[in-house]
Amino acid sequence: MTTLAEKQATLTALLKDLKKVTVAFSGGIDSTVILKMALDVLGRDNVTAVVANSELFTNEEFDKAMDLAQELGANVKSVNLDYLADAHIKNNTPDSWYYAKKLFYTALTDMANGEAVLDGMIMDDEQDYRPGLKARTEAGARSLLQEADFYKKDVRALAQVLGLTNWNKVASCSVSSRFPYGTVLTSAKIAMVMKAEKYVRDLGFPTVRVRCHGDIARIELPEARIADFMVFNDRVNRELQQLGFRYVTLDLAGFRSGRMNETLSDKQLASFAN
Repeated sequence: MTTLAEKQATLTALLKDLKKVTVAFSGGIDSTVILKMALDVLGRDNVTAVVANSELFTNEEFDKAMDLAQELGANVKSVNLDYLADAHIKNNTPDSWYYAKKLFYTALTDMANGEAVLDGMIMDDEQDYRPGLKARTEAGARSLLQEADFYKKDVRALAQVLGLTNWNKVASCSVSSRFPYGTVLTSAKIAMVMKAEKYVRDLGFPTVRVRCHGDIARIELPEARIADFMVFNDRVNRELQQLGFRYVTLDLAGFRSGRMNETLSDKQLASFAN
């Protein structure tokens, strides 16, 4: 079995070969580890962090990512992406993730001026429907954590070794994942979901998804927290109805990433296999 130290050594060697890099930085633990390692191995002058801003992620996430990149000592740039201008993304088609990532990697490649473009993809990302992996490969970007065989548990362990304060940060994802495929995305719908999730997070539930099925809100929480949540039943119901939902439900199966992908056929899942 490969140890964490051996995986870190492999990652270090991969970075040394690249000399100069542009890192796609979201503020999540995976991209934080790759940015920190790049800075440690290559030095600040050879590393640029790029943070994307768009309607599909909250302004709070963008601001935190910008601040964290600066705290780590990186040269940091931002790029604004108009995802909803693309029909595939706006109509939330099953391949919308491919087009979103294609737009993202194209922007980063343009900004990199020939430097290697790195992202924070890890081995766990191979286990779900990830059309973005195809877009990454087409763009020539690199996922060094995958190349060094890092899984989420390895990333969190290395983050602690590196002294990163966000080693246990809750994973975030594009808000488009809150809508069934085929739902036309609008700024109003996106804002409604973002506000609903923020309200629940502020009650003390950092891991939450509010899935939007028309006028129905389906709240997903870790199973271990469902009982704790029940005391807030009436408050959450009133708040989410004020935001625009007619019905508010709690999913008894609990939180699980990629729930909307369960509706896809085997053919659809295979269509963007890496």
